[in-house]
Amino acid sequence: MSRTISYAEAVREATDQCLEADPRVLVMGLGVPDPKGVFGTTSGLAERHGDERVSDLPTSENGMTGVALGCAIAGMRPIMTHIRTEFAMLAIDQIVNQAAKWRYMFGGRMSAPLVIRLLVGRGWGQGPQHSQSLQAWFAHIPGLKVVMPVTPRDAKGLLIASVEDDDPVIFIEHRWLHGVTGDVAEEMYSTAIGEARTAHDGDDVTIAATSYMVLEAIRAAETLESVGVGAHVLDLRSVRPWDRRAVLESAARTGRLIVADTGWATAGFAAEVVAHVAEEGVRLTAPPRRIALPDVPTPTSPALAADFYPRAREIVAAAAAQLGIEAPALPESDLPLDVPDPVYAGPF
Repeated sequence: MSRTISYAEAVREATDQCLEADPRVLVMGLGVPDPKGVFGTTSGLAERHGDERVSDLPTSENGMTGVALGCAIAGMRPIMTHIRTEFAMLAIDQIVNQAAKWRYMFGGRMSAPLVIRLLVGRGWGQGPQHSQSLQAWFAHIPGLKVVMPVTPRDAKGLLIASVEDDDPVIFIEHRWLHGVTGDVAEEMYSTAIGEARTAHDGDDVTIAATSYMVLEAIRAAETLESVGVGAHVLDLRSVRPWDRRAVLESAARTGRLIVADTGWATAGFAAEVVAHVAEEGVRLTAPPRRIALPDVPTPTSPALAADFYPRAREIVAAAAAQLGIEAPALPESDLPLDVPDPVYAGPF
């Protein structure tokens, strides 16, 4: 049985069900039992499961992550939360040099079943030190899995799958997705890591997208549809592993490829997708395009942010250029750039 809940509620429900189903599951991180509960994703869990299993930790990111890793290799299944991706940068040794290598170093006889939740996203003047999307960093490391769900249904299913996985998983949430709503089953279920889903069907251009950019891609597809162009939007859902077959099959069918990512263009995940399609010899009728951040630090000023973050209009323009048509206009919005568009309330 399903009902409509928000992305944040889906994350909280998945965590609650994992705690209930498996006594090895722990939740830890800065602000986890706080009344705000990491944007509402951990609210009430400490009261329900006790502070021995749902615990606040001090502002010492390397130490906190080391504790979580120690719990994982001792047989527990911790969910570690860093409320900004940048905070996890202080724990890169624990994540990249320890957790990711554990199974390999011990010949497959040991593992580190650790989930690390990272929050990304723009808005509210986050600026260069609090809004970076660094999924390409983590996807570069063998031994790590990296997921980026965009729908509430996948937020729940992929978090449960991550907790059940025997290897470390980086679980990345865009802050603008927490308010998105959609149908989510009440029962406990998992969503396979590494399988893309079709978010919008079409035969003229493939748009492969990650995280929040899936919503921008859907808006772009709907605008293109108004002039008779069908866009096949793929929600990749994870960036390591990523669904190569789905992208190759779609690009081969449409002959055009756009990759929309929340990270930077240079050496980013979008570049990985384009490179793989080229290596596999897929015949495209137009050069592929990457829709990603420009190679400058994230601005704080709304005036600069207006030209920094790509949106649906850039995707529409790229598709129109590939098709040799004039780009259709999108509806104008008078909303501030640092506030999520209410059209993204769901369902998606």
